[in-house]
Amino acid sequence: MSTKRPVAAALAGALCLITTACAGSSTDKDGAPGGNASAAAARSGYPVTLDNCGVPEKFTKAPGRVVVMNGASVAEVSTLLALGLGDKIVANQQSYGMSEVPGRAQAIKALPNGDVKLNDAYDIPREAMIGLRPDLVLSTTSYGFDEKNGFATREQLEQIGANTYVSPQGCDQDTSRMTIADSYTLLRDMGRIFHAGDRAEKLIAALEKSIADVSAKVKGEKKPKVMVLFSNMAMGGNDFSSVVAKGIYNDILAKAGGSNAFENASKTSFADLSKEKVAATDVDALVVIGYNDPDPAAYARKLLKEFPQWPAAKNKKYVALSDSMYLGPSNDLAVQKIAEMLHPGKV
Repeated sequence: MSTKRPVAAALAGALCLITTACAGSSTDKDGAPGGNASAAAARSGYPVTLDNCGVPEKFTKAPGRVVVMNGASVAEVSTLLALGLGDKIVANQQSYGMSEVPGRAQAIKALPNGDVKLNDAYDIPREAMIGLRPDLVLSTTSYGFDEKNGFATREQLEQIGANTYVSPQGCDQDTSRMTIADSYTLLRDMGRIFHAGDRAEKLIAALEKSIADVSAKVKGEKKPKVMVLFSNMAMGGNDFSSVVAKGIYNDILAKAGGSNAFENASKTSFADLSKEKVAATDVDALVVIGYNDPDPAAYARKLLKEFPQWPAAKNKKYVALSDSMYLGPSNDLAVQKIAEMLHPGKV
């Protein structure tokens, strides 16, 4: 199967954002009577203001009607679920069809989708978005708020009382600079917005510890060259157009004791490679990412047969992953599984 270009473009493009959150001193409309509004606001943790892609977003209370746009991601919906906020979602368009986290794919599938007819970019068009009456709209990149793509703009959503949020590295749609730290930023920002900061910090601490433990076990080991690509997905004109060059994937590989065999093949997140270029590269191991592909492991085995000269083929070194390999609350699982493949007996 070949994923259509709008989705591929959304996947290839993503997130430059600096987020800050601070408590203000403006009146909380839900505050206690008798002049105690500011005290009530202090107790509630609101208002909260985030500078998101240069747009100040002020929250006076926790959102209760959240719309999660597609963006070829599950980062945002998974983060909300990890924080126990699934009941706040009135429409979700994100799905990888699978997950390394037990039960997550089923939990995502069970969320309401808003009964929306999607546009050609497989996402929620302007009129349908406004009809959902959201109070918060999450987009993986600024692409989701671009009027020329048929989407509601941030200004239009503000006019109907909805806050908006673009995820880390999404402002200029360049994911090449993304690291695991951006997954923590997303968790932390959602924690601030929903007054779930303690939960967010506990999750982040657990992720950091898990990743640090694995990295310590593989420290000093030789770093195999790994090819990372999406299974059965076309993003360009060559046979291999969904090969990862830069981004969070490389940070995950490094923490797992590996390196990207094609890091220098492109200045952007993805490389568009010929079969000859791929054949001429020594690949020690494969990481295949399944994006709504029911059997990414079969795709990995097919590649190993196609390139028997690879050390990866001779040693049958591959792992099939999905959401843990991208922005989101489960990068520790990708680090663990890749480290186990690359350095058996060490992890």
